[in-house]
Amino acid sequence: MGKGVKAAVIGGVFAVMVGGAGYGAYNIMSALNGDGGGTSGVAAEKKSGPPDEDEVKETTAKFFGAWEKGEAATAASYTNNDAAAEQLLTAFKGDAHITDVKITPGAASGTTVPYTVKAKVAYDGKSKPLSYSGKLKVVRGLTTGRPLVDWQPSVVHPELKKDDTLVTEQSASPPIEAVGRDGSVLTKEKYPSLGPVLDALRDTYGGKSGGSPGVELVVRHTGGSAPDSPLLTLAEGKPGKLITTISPSAQAAAEKAVKRFAQSSVVAVKPSTGEVLAVANNRTDGFNAAFDGQAAPGSTMKIITAAMLIDHGVTSMNGPAPCPSSAVWQGQKFENLTGMDPNESATLANSFMRSCNTAFIKLIDEKPLTDASLAQEAEQRFGLGQDNWKTGIASFDGSVPEVSGPDRAAGAIGQGQVQMSPLNMASVTATAITGTFRQPYLVSPKLDDRQLARAQGLKASTAAQLKQMMRLTATQGTAQEAMAGLGGDIGAKTGSAEVDGNAKSNSWFTGFRDDIAAAAMTEQGGHGGDAAGPIVAAVLRTGG
Repeated sequence: MGKGVKAAVIGGVFAVMVGGAGYGAYNIMSALNGDGGGTSGVAAEKKSGPPDEDEVKETTAKFFGAWEKGEAATAASYTNNDAAAEQLLTAFKGDAHITDVKITPGAASGTTVPYTVKAKVAYDGKSKPLSYSGKLKVVRGLTTGRPLVDWQPSVVHPELKKDDTLVTEQSASPPIEAVGRDGSVLTKEKYPSLGPVLDALRDTYGGKSGGSPGVELVVRHTGGSAPDSPLLTLAEGKPGKLITTISPSAQAAAEKAVKRFAQSSVVAVKPSTGEVLAVANNRTDGFNAAFDGQAAPGSTMKIITAAMLIDHGVTSMNGPAPCPSSAVWQGQKFENLTGMDPNESATLANSFMRSCNTAFIKLIDEKPLTDASLAQEAEQRFGLGQDNWKTGIASFDGSVPEVSGPDRAAGAIGQGQVQMSPLNMASVTATAITGTFRQPYLVSPKLDDRQLARAQGLKASTAAQLKQMMRLTATQGTAQEAMAGLGGDIGAKTGSAEVDGNAKSNSWFTGFRDDIAAAAMTEQGGHGGDAAGPIVAAVLRTGG
């Protein structure tokens, strides 16, 4: 090796260090240890346990000091992921054009330190002040024992998540003024969970609504296809007006309802048209699970399964659907919810309103049903699983694959490989009660001449039976408690679905009241009527 070059073998990794064994060498050694960079190559006694008060204060002071000066590499060296930290802190000064940074720490709570950031964003002769609050945690380096900032993108800005960055530039899309079906303006401030939806609508329709772009500081979601999320406007663009199908009253009810349960989502649609009346999420990740979620829908799937049984002449609403305590399908045993009494003389309506799993599993072996029957019913009658919905923003269109073996039985009760979103299940209910599949949409297809998805829909007799079974479920069955007090023509179906890796099952509920249908999912666990049910009932109560 040449002069000034040293080599070391560390845990099977051959590291080449150019220059002396000072700052640069220590950074390489520390990075291999997974503890971020450092400022000294001098070995120190390794400490253990949480950092003490002095260590927290000193570490944050050094980190904030370097950040304020725009010294990204130095600031990153005080974190436990210096590569990721340096990249984002570099973008903070560079791509985001943020200067004059002043960070004021608050009183620490143990190893957690709150702080405020005041700065200026300057771009193309335009500038505006930027101010926000954040917090970080100081941890002990696993291998070095050094106190380090526990690196998360949110350290730089609370809106930043994994793979996000900050950019200031002329906006990619002109702003929009989204309005509801009554002409009132929809904003993130008034309807917080509409934020991702409004961003997506702007991304799709900003250039089609007659507006002109401005200059903005945005969160760029580089890890996927999500649109930019504006944080600060330096120069106002001219917003274009975009008319949506949202009902402000239903949206307000949906926003309030999902706040009751963490990780919950709800969608409401108008069955006679397919218009989306409300979409709300209560999630920490900003994901529009109401439209894009993919999860097993549990017994709400029995709406489609019941339609399949009726359409193929296996049984009818008043026909036999025995409900034994257990059922075995190709070696796998299925049971009902704890406490459900078996009923060997049950009708389909009775097993549906009680949500008897075994009744549906016993019947899917009947002729002429095949492995393809459920998938065909979902696609041809309910418009699911063909990846052709054009709602106005990105959405998941449901998935009911053709399967054999135990998954065929599991699919009949909304488990196995079946995947749905609340949007899908609201649409299923709308199709079930009208007999006609009308693809849900947020923006009229007349705006951009897009072709909505189509499906055959249901026979009138099948739809009539499904609607009556849902009415019985809402007034006498598993949905009775959640739907209590609602007037008008009402119906519902409950569901709970076990998800691999989750200790609790997901709670599902879908229902209708007159010409509004809604579906909700929450990861709070319990039966459908316990968590998702109250969310749906609250939205239905508004009447759209």
